[in-house]
Amino acid sequence: MTRSHCTLRNCPEIISVIRRSMDFFKALLYPIAIRSLVFVGLLQQVLVPSWIPQASGQESNARPIVFNDVTAESGIRFIHNNGSAGLGYLVEGILGGVCLFDYDNDGLTDIFFTNGAPLKGSELAPGSLRHSLYRNLGNMRFEDATDKSKLVCHGYGVGAIAADYDNDLDQDLFITVFGKNVLFRNRGDGTFEDATDFAGVAGKDELSAGACFLDIDRDGWLDLFVASYVDFSYQNHVPFPGKKKGQFLMAGPQYYPSLPDSLFRNRGDGTFEDVSAISGIGSIKGPGMGVVSSDLDGDGAPDIFVAQDGAPNLLFMNEGMGTFTEVALLAGVASNFEGKFAGSMGVDCGDYDGDGNLDLFVTNYQSEIPILYRNLGGRLFEDASRKAKIPASLFPHVNWGTAMADFDNDGRRDIFIANGHFDRIENADDRTSLKVANTLLSNSGNSFVDVTKKAGSGLEIVESSRGIGVDDLDNDGDLDVIVLNSNAPPSVLRNDTAPHGRWLQIKTSGTKSNRDGIGAKVIIRSGNRIWVDEVRSGRGYQSHFGSRLSFGLGEIQVLDELEITWPSGQIDRFNQLKSNQLLGIQEGSSKK
Repeated sequence: MTRSHCTLRNCPEIISVIRRSMDFFKALLYPIAIRSLVFVGLLQQVLVPSWIPQASGQESNARPIVFNDVTAESGIRFIHNNGSAGLGYLVEGILGGVCLFDYDNDGLTDIFFTNGAPLKGSELAPGSLRHSLYRNLGNMRFEDATDKSKLVCHGYGVGAIAADYDNDLDQDLFITVFGKNVLFRNRGDGTFEDATDFAGVAGKDELSAGACFLDIDRDGWLDLFVASYVDFSYQNHVPFPGKKKGQFLMAGPQYYPSLPDSLFRNRGDGTFEDVSAISGIGSIKGPGMGVVSSDLDGDGAPDIFVAQDGAPNLLFMNEGMGTFTEVALLAGVASNFEGKFAGSMGVDCGDYDGDGNLDLFVTNYQSEIPILYRNLGGRLFEDASRKAKIPASLFPHVNWGTAMADFDNDGRRDIFIANGHFDRIENADDRTSLKVANTLLSNSGNSFVDVTKKAGSGLEIVESSRGIGVDDLDNDGDLDVIVLNSNAPPSVLRNDTAPHGRWLQIKTSGTKSNRDGIGAKVIIRSGNRIWVDEVRSGRGYQSHFGSRLSFGLGEIQVLDELEITWPSGQIDRFNQLKSNQLLGIQEGSSKK
């Protein structure tokens, strides 16, 4: 089934005039804007250093969050390997992501791990490394289903996302790689087929990073955004000698040319067309890393945030017909409040302060604090990191995967952060090391508290972590965590928080909208409380998780109203819903 073409596609002259006008005003206003944003940020830090809206009347977290390490008994035997040749190739440090999705539609969330491949000069045999799919058997037990699913792939994997791009009621898998990207179509019988060439989404032979599926023009078909990191190859590799003879460290992205990101429009017949240039996405180059898509300005169209490594972050605002304007600097998310462009890695989106606006949390490089961007509405954000007391304990480490999620179901979103370096940094900096523990921040209502040391055996693991995935893997109502560790087995963390609050989980199914309901906005109301979230594909550090939404509700047993606004514009409302249940909601199913 084909679909109609975008009107602006047939008017390149108009687009050209508009774009030239926008470029002129950017050049005129950006120098003024950055000074104004820095000044406002400084005033905020000086005048109101501790204020933040209360998510509830509680000031402290009464339920200690507990994660236990159940990796050994999980049945997962995957071991990540970055294919190192000992020459300090840039790609060795930046992988990899993890994808949590229900590939066989049995109601249990499965796990896909990306893996490296032997790099030039490596002693590893060609084809000795591969990605792995683990099927969820229930009760935090998994089995290797890679061969059975025919999902055998040996490319140098960086990230992975999942979505039903062909609207046939099962989720497909897209993998970003060092080389040509790969799309696996889910046949619906527990197996996959390589649909890359037919779909036309392999991209250029380059180093891609984060990605996301989204419906840019809300026509019911999921489009694909792919972030490009830098123009790295064996030919332009920059050797960076270490202190010891024969030792090589990894040169940063500043040593390589930047590349523009890519946007592929879904034609509705299983194929895509590259609309990077005409959409405005391809007009900007930068070292893109983590990606998240969400309607950040509340206009009903999905926007795209790209965390950039050592360059201004990007915020592509969707102007409503699949064309985008880059507004990160004017919106206040290009830098921190001091105007410094950080080495940003991962990003997640969520309403941490209960005001109904979706905020952004961005992890950063060593000697930089992660940034919490509070959404003020009207396409404006503020750096609320200090107000929210994001701890200085994160400053020495490189921070990667992250999730804003309610781990104790008290009604407030907490933050999980994966840490670890890619070099033996302890030889040069005694503040951190290659392998360090991850971090858990509990949302106390007016700030975040580092509860890592009291959060169970799962937070005692010391590895060099990268992507994470968060989902209710054992269907018991609370969120568990999967961590991909570089050159090591993953970490499987079961949520054993007790007692925890009440909860509600939602699995959306579009009819006029895309079948996954990606882009659907869910608002829950109870008294004067409000919860907001969106269905999305692609988040964290080059990862995918949360295909079903999970809301912590505290002690609330019955909800006043649940409202879903679908990408098609359809609005469904449900009243007096009981908590502690998983709801499957189909578009248009509410009573009129």
